Amino acid sequence: MKLQAGLVTYEDLSVDDYFYTGNIDITETHIVNFAGISGDFFDVHMDREFAVSKGFSGKIAHGLLVLSLVDGLKNRAPTQLNAIASLGWENWEFKAPVCAGDSINCKITIAAKRKTSRDDRGIVKLFFEVYNQDRVLVQSGTNNLLIVI
Repeated sequence: MKLQAGLVTYEDLSVDDYFYTGNIDITETHIVNFAGISGDFFDVHMDREFAVSKGFSGKIAHGLLVLSLVDGLKNRAPTQLNAIASLGWENWEFKAPVCAGDSINCKITIAAKRKTSRDDRGIVKLFFEVYNQDRVLVQSGTNNLLIVI
């Protein structure tokens, strides 16, 4: 079932429920700033001619930059999970390049859920499918999120 906008708790969620995020446009500024923060100045991110010579349409965004932006998209989505903390990311795959000028968004599906030893907390496994403006799947994977019951 598609989740509606608003704050949702553990009890509101069922496996296979899903929601969509908004979009974010990937800019060259994102790529350059992320290179400065991460120290990853690999040529496919910084040198357009090099990236094109390797078969890309231009400079490509760092995979971890896209993952970081995806977490932000989740946190700004119309459907808000009553989260406490992220517990980690698993099985994350970079399936297609994301370039400056692309726009990405996500479909987030509830893959699993379980209660913790505390009565007021649960863990939800979120499955992310990240798409570009052409509906090409560019990244996917899961995030374990600690949320309020």
